[in-house]
Amino acid sequence: MDINYELYKVFYYVGKTLSFSEASKELFISQSAVSQSIKVLEKRLNQTLFIRSTKRVKLTKEGEMLFKHIEPAINLINRGESQIMEAGTLNGGQLRIGASDTICRYYLVPFLKDFHQKFPKVHIKVTNGTSLQCVELLESNQVDLIIVNSPNSRLNSINNVIEVGTFRDVFIANKNYFPTVEREMTLIDLRNYPILMLNKQSTTSEFLHSLFLQQSIDLAPAIELNSNDLLIDMAHIGLGVAFVPDYCVKDLVNAKDEDMIILNMKEELPQRKLVAAYSNQIPLTAASQYFLDNLASQ
Repeated sequence: MDINYELYKVFYYVGKTLSFSEASKELFISQSAVSQSIKVLEKRLNQTLFIRSTKRVKLTKEGEMLFKHIEPAINLINRGESQIMEAGTLNGGQLRIGASDTICRYYLVPFLKDFHQKFPKVHIKVTNGTSLQCVELLESNQVDLIIVNSPNSRLNSINNVIEVGTFRDVFIANKNYFPTVEREMTLIDLRNYPILMLNKQSTTSEFLHSLFLQQSIDLAPAIELNSNDLLIDMAHIGLGVAFVPDYCVKDLVNAKDEDMIILNMKEELPQRKLVAAYSNQIPLTAASQYFLDNLASQ
């Protein structure tokens, strides 16, 4: 079926924004032109793609199915255009990275600062998501490079994975609320404390649940959040024992907060990795390759 690319492009922006008016702004065309293009596409496909309402629109099941194919295709075309414009130089173009809030704040900031100082004309776009969600960003071509925790069940489908760092997870607590945590602890002991951890959509949650399962211990978290910084704050006010990466709590090691302590665990928790991953469908941009090389050299 010979359908004009522009119709799919309009469909993508309406599906992305779920708004005819927002799509018209992004495409720099009139709202009536957007509406007409969608009608033409629906007629050619003989399918209803959107459910219209007075304020917003919603994708039909057929529309959702088409969007899953169109989104990575549009992103792939945009990426190809960016690479051609960049022409192998670092005098422009984009660096598109996917990473969690925690990895961005505690690991990537110095690298981003160094890159921006050296190549100020390259536009840096960082998209946040859990390590599991970042793989989806990569698969849909929304980013060129992701930096995520490993083990990561979603990385099995990605061929290009490079280790860029290691870390260990730790349990932290406010000793004023839980005085007994100052002694040596075991995972079994932790059953007697409220556990604060990341939610189930994270690799950290998968990792901790696996550790407890190996010891045949039930893990029933008291609080599940999507931010390590919030977990640290919750632990600070005495809501429980938080499970976070060690690089988030370097200040505790330096005794800047005497109330907060890292628990002394009898079992040595397995080391985890920080890895960079990219798709093998198309080559990395010059900006992404330079950034990756810098990460890998540390």
